[in-house]
Amino acid sequence: MTQGWENNANTHVVSLFHLLRLLSPFFEFQTSLSLDPPKPTNYSTLRRGHNGVTNCTVLHHLLLHSLHYINNTYLHQRHCHLLRYKATTLAQAPLPTVNQHIDAVAIPLFGIHNSQFAMPMRFLFSCFFLFTTLIARNTVYGVSNAEVSVLISWVEKRSDLLSTVFNDWKIDDSSPCKWGFVECDVTGFVTKIEIRFVELNLPFPVGFSSLLNLRSLVLSGCNLTGNVPDSVGEFAALQVFDISSNSIEGSIPATIGKLKNLQVLDFSSNQLTGRIPAEIGDCLSLKTLAVFDNFLIGELPVEIGKLSNLQVLRAGGNTDISGGIPAEIGECRNLQVLGLSVTKLSGAIPASIGNLIKLQTLSIYTAKLSGEIPPEIGNCSELVELFLYQNSLSGSIPSQLGNLKKLEKLLLWQNNLVGIIPEEIGGCTSLRTIDLSLNSISGGIPLSFGNLLNLEELMLSSNNVSGSIPIVLANATNLVQLQLDTNQISGSIPPELGMLKGLTVFFAWNNNLVGNIPSTLSGCKSLQALDLSHNSLTGSLPSGIFHLQNLTKLLLISNEISGTIPPEIGSCGSLTRLRLVGNKINGEIPKEIGFLDKLVFLDLSENRLTGPVPDEIGNCTALQMLNLRSNTLGGALPDSLSVLRKLQVLDVSSNHLTGQVPSGLGNLRLINRLDLSKNLLSGPIPSTLGTCTSLELIDLSKNNLSGSIPTELFELEGLDIALNLSWNELTGTMSPQVVHLSKLSVLDVSHNRLGGDLMAFSQLSNLVSLNVSYNNFTGYLPDTKLFRQLFAEELEGNKGLCSSTSGDSCFTRAGSEMDVENHRWSKRFKVAMSLLVSLTALMAIVGLFMALRARKVSAKDDDSESERGSFPWQLTPFQKISFSAEHVLKCLVESNVIGKGCSGVVYRADLGNGQVIAVKKLWPSTMASNYSYQEKNSSVRDSFSAELKTLGSIRHKNIVKFLGCCWNKNTRLLMYEYMPNGSLGRILHERDNSSNGCLEWDLRYQIILGAAQGLSYLHHDCVPPIVHRDIKANNILIGLQFEPYIADFGLAKMVNDGDFAKSSNTVAGSYGYIAPEYGYSMKITKKSDVYSYGVVVLEVLTGKQPIDPTIPDGLHIVDWVRQKQWRCNTEVLDEILQARPESEIDEMMQTLGVAILCVNPSPDDRPTMKDVAAMLKEIREDKVEDQCCKVDARLESLSDGYSKSSSSNGGPSRPHEQQQRENASFSGSSLVYSS
Repeated sequence: MTQGWENNANTHVVSLFHLLRLLSPFFEFQTSLSLDPPKPTNYSTLRRGHNGVTNCTVLHHLLLHSLHYINNTYLHQRHCHLLRYKATTLAQAPLPTVNQHIDAVAIPLFGIHNSQFAMPMRFLFSCFFLFTTLIARNTVYGVSNAEVSVLISWVEKRSDLLSTVFNDWKIDDSSPCKWGFVECDVTGFVTKIEIRFVELNLPFPVGFSSLLNLRSLVLSGCNLTGNVPDSVGEFAALQVFDISSNSIEGSIPATIGKLKNLQVLDFSSNQLTGRIPAEIGDCLSLKTLAVFDNFLIGELPVEIGKLSNLQVLRAGGNTDISGGIPAEIGECRNLQVLGLSVTKLSGAIPASIGNLIKLQTLSIYTAKLSGEIPPEIGNCSELVELFLYQNSLSGSIPSQLGNLKKLEKLLLWQNNLVGIIPEEIGGCTSLRTIDLSLNSISGGIPLSFGNLLNLEELMLSSNNVSGSIPIVLANATNLVQLQLDTNQISGSIPPELGMLKGLTVFFAWNNNLVGNIPSTLSGCKSLQALDLSHNSLTGSLPSGIFHLQNLTKLLLISNEISGTIPPEIGSCGSLTRLRLVGNKINGEIPKEIGFLDKLVFLDLSENRLTGPVPDEIGNCTALQMLNLRSNTLGGALPDSLSVLRKLQVLDVSSNHLTGQVPSGLGNLRLINRLDLSKNLLSGPIPSTLGTCTSLELIDLSKNNLSGSIPTELFELEGLDIALNLSWNELTGTMSPQVVHLSKLSVLDVSHNRLGGDLMAFSQLSNLVSLNVSYNNFTGYLPDTKLFRQLFAEELEGNKGLCSSTSGDSCFTRAGSEMDVENHRWSKRFKVAMSLLVSLTALMAIVGLFMALRARKVSAKDDDSESERGSFPWQLTPFQKISFSAEHVLKCLVESNVIGKGCSGVVYRADLGNGQVIAVKKLWPSTMASNYSYQEKNSSVRDSFSAELKTLGSIRHKNIVKFLGCCWNKNTRLLMYEYMPNGSLGRILHERDNSSNGCLEWDLRYQIILGAAQGLSYLHHDCVPPIVHRDIKANNILIGLQFEPYIADFGLAKMVNDGDFAKSSNTVAGSYGYIAPEYGYSMKITKKSDVYSYGVVVLEVLTGKQPIDPTIPDGLHIVDWVRQKQWRCNTEVLDEILQARPESEIDEMMQTLGVAILCVNPSPDDRPTMKDVAAMLKEIREDKVEDQCCKVDARLESLSDGYSKSSSSNGGPSRPHEQQQRENASFSGSSLVYSS
């Protein structure tokens, strides 16, 4: 039968073509093939697979045309999926394959299994395809139009896009296949849409779910908005789904799990919230999952372990992803990149990580990981990058890391690692970066590091590394950064390091190095920063160092270097920072220093320099800081200093300078600190200094200056730190214009020949230290708080001045206008103080009344607890919680009470599920009678509504987390995250508390700074701003890691509240913390919070309460500290802190200066909390002022060496410190403590 079919094949083919010719006009069938009947031939060639015969080729092409139309028709109508699949496959198949696929389709469809029917069925099935093609012609046209409509309807939401970005998208086009950003398959259906970094400002294209053939959807960086809809589950054919770098909100829909063909899912850099759905584990084809830099929360789903094809998993930058790393992740055997950085992931790294033998990047930095680094990581033989820094990992570095032969970057800095550096690390011969800084690693630098020939960065800063610097490090000829600072390294610097031609940064400061600075370091031609400060180096400065043309920073502070500064210094034209302070350098300052036109910071203080200040220093026009103090320099100050227009600090104190103060200093409009004290300067004070409007501190003391004080100095309204003119030969009287120095804190004019009365000083309300001793002042003392607190030695030596020992009679004044005015001011002050005392007494009475009432209320409430069924409870969560009101109510028993206050009683509630919370039950007197938390216009202000209105709408790392509220008719409950360390007040003042003993300065500084940042958030980042109104030590809670949390918002107000500006009829604040202006205005402002915060800082520094029985004369802590502070008296510090190192004491004294600014009597002169936070942060940053180039170099390494790590996990490698100041040690926050 088969043979008969073959013999008649030509007849059938010719008949088919005649049929097509007849039907084609009717169906408007168009084809590029000729419809002329083919010439007869042997059809058996088709069976043998020969495709060179004409009629068989024509049949083949006709078949393909029909298959294409079949595909379109049935794809649109969702019919005959087997035909759809085969038609697509056949579109590009050779003729023999076509025969096979026809067999594969026809046999199962028609039940033909006998091979003798195969050839006839092939032909009949071809006819069937052709016939269906003709019928489907008009349907296909409709499908193309539908896809055009879908695309246009999305874009036309912004009509301007159709004329610009999408100018080739036309609604009249029959098909979108020729449009930009669009690709189609051979059947004419849209399969790919790719738009990258085009500012569309459009919502997510929900309608695209109807594009059933879409395999790739890329809309990256287009500023898309809206949510990802549940309908994405209809993208059945989708393989690539990339909507990264947009503004998409909402959660990731669970329907994403329906995308069985999905290989790439990139939702990174959006604003997505919620959890990663467990259904993601159903996307078994997934190779890339990128959801980094969003706002996702919760734990990583264990279902990720089902993704056996997964190669890239990046979920970093979601700061609220928590929980542990699931062990199931070890089942993703194809994983190459694992990025989970900048999250709250905690617990240990699972040992199953060792199963990921294809892993190339493991990045879990800036998280909360603990435990030891699992040795199984050594099994990840393909690992190139290992980033585990900024965690709490402990234990030693596993020697198994030495198995990682491809490892290039090892970053483990800022953990709790101990032990030695394993010798085996030297076996990682591909290593380019090692950073183990900020740990507690001990032992020496392994000699095996000499095998690391590719090493570019070795950073071991801030550890306990000992021994000497191994010579073998010179083998690492590619070394760029060598940071060994703050260790216990001893011995000398190996001369062989001079072989490192590419070395740019060499830090070895704060070690025990001895010997000379090797002259061979001049061979490090690329060297940019060299810091060998705080060692015991001897010898002279090697002149070859100054031939390094790339050297920008040279710091050799606090060594024993002697000899002279070589004239070759002029060859180092790239130098920007030169600090040789604290050595034994002698001789003159070379004139060649004038060639350093890029020099910004020059500190040669505390040496043995002689000779004049060279005139050529005026050529250093970039100078911002010039410190030459504590030498034996002589001669006059050069006039060329007036050319240094960028100069901010000039300190030449403690020298032997002569001549006059150059009038040209008035040209230095940016100068903020001028210290010419302890010299032999003579002549008048130039009036031109009055034009230096940036001045904050002037010290001309201990010279031979004469004449009167120029009134121009009193016009410097920015002069807020100190004016010291003592120990000179000044004459004349104090001009009344001195009142313009309204911000001045310290004024010393002692040991001069000044005369007249002191009444002008009475207007300096900000003054906290005044010394007028040993002059010719006469008359009475101004009756101000300051003068009444002055010590006798600050007034003595003025024969015509009424003695302070004469009692109140010295403050009696004749009736001059000024006296009358001062008397009025004094009366107002006394009235205000009387009001404050009365208010304090009132508070005490109210407190006693509330305490007595609380007992009754508490008993009544306890009785009412048994009647819970009478009034149903309502619970409103503000976080995701897993407990009910009943769970909370069971915990409200007397044995769980952890505190009582004026607003209520606080319980520790152990809910039985492992969760512990704090619950505050408010006293009835602090609640509105009929409360509804939605009520916005209630005239009754109560603690309950205040807490909901504030804590319910804010979120900050230093604000206590508000979980929710619970209430019924009689009782109001507020629920918070429980803080195991209690309050700051408890830690500071309960001396039997074990926490107090461990509250060293670092922890106190952390608490002070965190509280400042929390208050700054309330004042400056909340809209509207929020005033807390009750800042005190007991309202700052301390977390498990001693992190601070501001709590108790029962008195808080938003600035746009209708009653914010009104005087309050209830006491706002706590005794000892209330700002003085509240006594006469009864108003609380943001500056009131600043004052209260300042009191808290004093409390932290001194260990004393605001009203403390150990403070003499019953003084308030503010007054007591002011008496002692301006003498740089460290005895105000807590006894526990006084034994700390000098560097920490300096930080404490600078912090004390910030506190003094906060408790300024004038609200307008207090800094904002934003400024306070910045000053406090700057103190700790300025600690590294001597090592400032270290910071700069680290930043440079971030932009270069760590760029790859950033790209692999969606976050930066290190936090950037952007606010370094060249003159930081003389910043406003340091006041007069930085000498």
